[in-house]
Amino acid sequence: MPVDDHPATLMSPTGTASLPVPQEWDVEPEPAAVPPSRRLIRRIAEAWRVPMSDAALRDVELCASELLANAIEHTRAQCRVTVRWTGERLRVEVTDSSPTLPDREAAQDTVTGGRGLLLIEGLAHSWGSHPNGPGKTVWFECAADQSIMGARRLAVLLRAANDRTTGHPRRSA
Repeated sequence: MPVDDHPATLMSPTGTASLPVPQEWDVEPEPAAVPPSRRLIRRIAEAWRVPMSDAALRDVELCASELLANAIEHTRAQCRVTVRWTGERLRVEVTDSSPTLPDREAAQDTVTGGRGLLLIEGLAHSWGSHPNGPGKTVWFECAADQSIMGARRLAVLLRAANDRTTGHPRRSA
C-alpha cells in the first residue's frame, strides 16, 4: 500500500480540527507479512506528521508487530489493520477471525505466550480488545510525544527479554 504524502482529511465533529482519513489494509497469514505492515504503519504516521519521536515510532512498530504476529499465529487467516490519528493518539487496530479475546493473565501461564501483550501493555498508553463480527479487534494507542522512557521502558524490555530467555513469565504484583 503506497503512502500518500498529502492524505485526505476528515473534519472533526466540532469542525475545529482536520484529521487524516484512517488507513486500512489486509495482511496475509504469513509471518513474512508482519515486517512490511509494521513499516507501513510507521510511514503512515510520518506522512501524517504525527508528532512522535523516533523512539516512540519504534515502540509503535514493536507493538504492531506483536498484534500482527498474534493474529497470524492464532488464526492462520488474513487479518485487517486500521491506523487512525485522533489528534492526540495514534491508534493501531488488528481485526482477525477469532472470537477469543486476549487474556493477558492466561497467556502468562504458558511458556511461549503472553510476552507480546506485556510489551504492548508496557509501551502503549492504552490497549484493549472488543468483539467485531465473528472475530475481534485488538488495538493499542500511543500518545504524541509521550513515549515510555527511562526506567519504566527498561523494566518492560528487560522483563520481556528475561521471560523469553528463561521461558518462565513472572506475574506482576
